[in-house]
Amino acid sequence: MINVTGSTNSSDKNPYLGSLTILTSLFFIWGFITSLNDILIPHLKSVFTLNYAEAMLIQFCFFTAYFVVSIPSGYLVEKIDYKGGIVAGLAIAGIGCLLFYPAASLHSYPLFLAAFFVLASGITLLQVAANPYVTILGNPETASSRLTMTQAFNSLGTTIAPYLGALFILAAAVKTADEIKLLNADELSAYQAAQAAAVQNPYLLLAAVLFFIAVIFALIKLPKIEVEKAQVQGVEDDVYDSAWGYKHLVLGAIGIFVYVGGEVSIGSFLINFLGEPSIAGLAEQDAGKYVSFYWGGAMIGRFIGAAVMQKIRPGKVLTFNAVTAAVLVLMTMIGSGHVAMWTILAVGLFNSIMFPTIFSLAVSGLGKHTGQGSGILCAAIVGGAILPVVQGLFADRIGIQQAFFIPVLCYCYIAYYGWRGYRFK
Repeated sequence: MINVTGSTNSSDKNPYLGSLTILTSLFFIWGFITSLNDILIPHLKSVFTLNYAEAMLIQFCFFTAYFVVSIPSGYLVEKIDYKGGIVAGLAIAGIGCLLFYPAASLHSYPLFLAAFFVLASGITLLQVAANPYVTILGNPETASSRLTMTQAFNSLGTTIAPYLGALFILAAAVKTADEIKLLNADELSAYQAAQAAAVQNPYLLLAAVLFFIAVIFALIKLPKIEVEKAQVQGVEDDVYDSAWGYKHLVLGAIGIFVYVGGEVSIGSFLINFLGEPSIAGLAEQDAGKYVSFYWGGAMIGRFIGAAVMQKIRPGKVLTFNAVTAAVLVLMTMIGSGHVAMWTILAVGLFNSIMFPTIFSLAVSGLGKHTGQGSGILCAAIVGGAILPVVQGLFADRIGIQQAFFIPVLCYCYIAYYGWRGYRFK
């Protein structure tokens, strides 16, 4: 059974509705921060004259934090509980945002990469604490639907951030290396200050917001959960000594790896892809606004998916979405102009339910190993570090459009997991 203590009214239809409402703010903020990477990649690529593979080191450092920090975060959450993990995660993420200030002032790409790692470490701790917390706060049978709904607000953040980031971060035009050589000392100083401020001010504001939310969570009361024993759909507790013994969890971790890798790979290349003359020929700032359609589709899809999965098995919905996403990316690879542009943007709609559905299916039936399982799944988010770099290497060699074969392979595996891989037996 799952013991929950705290101030809740048992007469309410959903006694945890207040807690779930508060938790949605976390999903929004880390979605907002994560999708800002899609804006910073082309900005820093131009500022530091990087190739695609070098620019993808941003995602590598950001998502490597998930691999390094997730499992230790799982142990930390066991010690300081979910609420303590949330507060600590917000504080660490705030410190990461503050590091963007000296990185921009010193014009240091390595320091930017370090800032991304610290920021992502805080977000990792947030995810390790919040994702399983949401699945536990309510009926196990509707865990996928519940997590999908809260993830919809994550997508709201990812939808708004690219548009605002394009307005503020990409507003200052970046000069080429040859243009910079023509500047005198005063002009160069003014140019560098403008580029630094374009990054510094938004991230100082984000730091203030994160620290404020950390204080709020430190003061409010959330239900305290102790997982003493959990039996789900006939799966015996203590069947295995650790979460690694559950095949559906291991396959789910691979699913999270390829899902995040595929989703991040597409998002990371969107601005440069939409700037291709054969696609849309958009300027960076204009292309950045279109990224909101990609993440906005995920938001809409999650609201729809939360309702659909009340009626249809999550595995079936996952398989359908993955197959459709694979077809859309293939159409992008062979198409051109607005067809290729809108098919790749439409992938976001079908990405929508993938992460929460894979996550909830993978932790189902783990019993007391749920915390460890959550850490393993969050560690698998490192796919967002590795696959964009791999796609970047291919983009430098075979072109940005053909390099989208990487996400196609990812969606093929996810279709398999939704069809058969998630099953316990």
